[in-house]
Amino acid sequence: MPKSYDAIVIGGGIIGCAIAYEMAKSGKSVACIEKNAASGAGSTCNSCAIIRTHYSTLNGAALAKSNYPYWEDWAGYLQAEEGEILATYREVGCLYTCFEHNNYGLKLEQIANEIDIPYEVWTPAKMRAKLPIIDPGHFHPAKAADDPKFGSQDGEMRYVLFFPKAGFINDPLLATQNIQSAAERHGAAFHMGKRVVSIEQKNGRVSGVTLDSGETLEAPVVVNASGPHSYKINEMAGVADGMNIKTKALRVEVAHVPSPDGFDFEKDGYICSDADIGGYWRPEIGNKILVGSEEPECDPLEWVDPDDYNTGVTEQARLQAMRGAQRFPSMGIPNNVQGIADLYDASDDWIPIYDCSDLPGFYMAVGTSGNQFKNAPVVGMIMNALVDHVEGGNDHDKNPMKFPLPNLDFTLDMAFCSRIREINRESSFSVVG
Repeated sequence: MPKSYDAIVIGGGIIGCAIAYEMAKSGKSVACIEKNAASGAGSTCNSCAIIRTHYSTLNGAALAKSNYPYWEDWAGYLQAEEGEILATYREVGCLYTCFEHNNYGLKLEQIANEIDIPYEVWTPAKMRAKLPIIDPGHFHPAKAADDPKFGSQDGEMRYVLFFPKAGFINDPLLATQNIQSAAERHGAAFHMGKRVVSIEQKNGRVSGVTLDSGETLEAPVVVNASGPHSYKINEMAGVADGMNIKTKALRVEVAHVPSPDGFDFEKDGYICSDADIGGYWRPEIGNKILVGSEEPECDPLEWVDPDDYNTGVTEQARLQAMRGAQRFPSMGIPNNVQGIADLYDASDDWIPIYDCSDLPGFYMAVGTSGNQFKNAPVVGMIMNALVDHVEGGNDHDKNPMKFPLPNLDFTLDMAFCSRIREINRESSFSVVG
């Protein structure tokens, strides 16, 4: 006889595990299916795992702020057992470069003031005092390596915004497995090393999934949280045509560069969303600097098949390191830049889709676009509530669920994350969200 559950979650990354955790806590029997041998071993494990509260939209920032206390008290969120080995959150603060192209950060200040996100304004002098290796020059727009104006400055930035409530998780793989363990304590079952090959339907609604092992799991609810494979699962379920916002797999690289000699960036560095150079950076264990991309216009986006793409770093990582060296001139760039290459599950407007679908019983937590790791705890709560809302007979498309966010006085209108929304022009259209 096929195994039966109340719900099946496809994808054992940070989002899928958080959904399974909240469903199990609410009393549902839930199975989570992960194609890799361990939870978090897909794109989650290569996440830069940055935790921050600033976003380009009010709803995005509110969702991020509501998650922040769970990272501060990770053991409490997990209801962890004594002696359990847990991922660690390190708060270092995050800078946001302000210049004419982003209206000098005015929108972020307005959002921060509206929902009480703490921030400071740092002048170039204060930047140098806090981070002596920094060059606060104005380099925008980001340029290709062969551009004769690469590295040229147009004076200095007027200021940057500093958000003290920001940091990163030391081990995103461990953090995901922490949530798996928490979910298992509440009865969730995890099926590792198995792929979904068919979404089963009966009487006009989802009825379960078939795995590549030949096994069928039955459930009246299936949640697609499969990360970069999300569009393939949506196509398998036959729901892609009913989506106004679609998702695709985007290949990205992150460079790992040694800190300048004589400076401990691991101990004294910051995170920065640095659109002025077309990237972001953060401290890394081993006294390194991670330099990622914020998808500047001069860099083509590389859409790929998530089952067939180049997993090695290329000249793109070196280019990002060179852009980082504009900010840190004393930073040496090795001939062979180290780093990682992995995937984003990118939506058309870089804002996630947390929604039901045209197939009754089939839900999606997709389009996380490299910026939703930090939101996993509350996304788990949202998806569990959304399933209850829709399965309870509510028409979410006509009257989207309103979700009271924990830890702040803000109700999130889930139309913000709808698959049938229009493109959100307030988005950064980058990993910033």
